[in-house]
Amino acid sequence: MKECHKAIFDLAIRTADMLVKMFGSRCEVAVHNFDNLEQSLIHLAGSITDRKIGSPITDLVLQELNKPITEINDMPNYKTQSKNGIVMKSSTVFLRDADDHIIGALCMNYDISLLMQLEGEVGNFITFDEEQSKSENFFSSVHDVIQGMAEQVLQGFKKAPSVMSMDEKVECVRQLEQRGTFLIKGATEYVATILGVSKFTIYNYLQKIRTHNEYHIEEEVKEK
Repeated sequence: MKECHKAIFDLAIRTADMLVKMFGSRCEVAVHNFDNLEQSLIHLAGSITDRKIGSPITDLVLQELNKPITEINDMPNYKTQSKNGIVMKSSTVFLRDADDHIIGALCMNYDISLLMQLEGEVGNFITFDEEQSKSENFFSSVHDVIQGMAEQVLQGFKKAPSVMSMDEKVECVRQLEQRGTFLIKGATEYVATILGVSKFTIYNYLQKIRTHNEYHIEEEVKEK
C-alpha cells in the first residue's frame, strides 16, 4: 500500500467496522486495494461470503473498472447472491485519491434472505379476504363519530352541501340513516347544520326514507 493512500484505507477500514457494529451479523463490509486485483481484499468486517483476506476483486467491480475513468460510478443498492445461495443487498463505493484516481473500494453486503422469507410470511398475514373487507374508524368522542360519518358520505357527492339539490340531500340523509348515524343523540341537529336545512326538514327526509323502506320490506314479505 502506498504511504500516500494509507489514510484513505484507514478511514475505509474504520467505516467498515462501524457499519458491521451498527447493522449486526447479517452485514459484511469489504475493503479492497486495487494495487493487486488478484489479492485485493485487505479487510473484511463480518462474514457472509466466506472470503478471506487476499481474495480477489469481484467480476462486477472488474466490469466497472474496465470502463473509461469518467464513466466509473459508485454502485448503490443492487442485488447479489453468494455461492451458498445467500441473497444480499449490496453497494460499492470506489475509493479515490487526491488526483481522483480510483485506488480501491468499500463494498457492503447485507444478507436479506431472512427478510425475504419474512416478507412472504407477513404478506400472507396482512392479506385480506376482499369480500369480507370492511371500513371501520375509531373515534374519541361522539361528535367525532357523527362528523366522521357525515364527511365520508359527503365525499361521495364531490360538491359542497350548499349547491346540493334536494334529492341529493335526501340521498345523503338516506346513506347516513343506513349507517346508523341517527341512532346517536345530536346527529339530526349536526346533519341539519352541515346540509343547511332545519332539523325538521331532516325529520321529514327520515320519515319519507323510513316509510319507503317499510313499504319495500312489506312487498318482499308478500312475495315470499
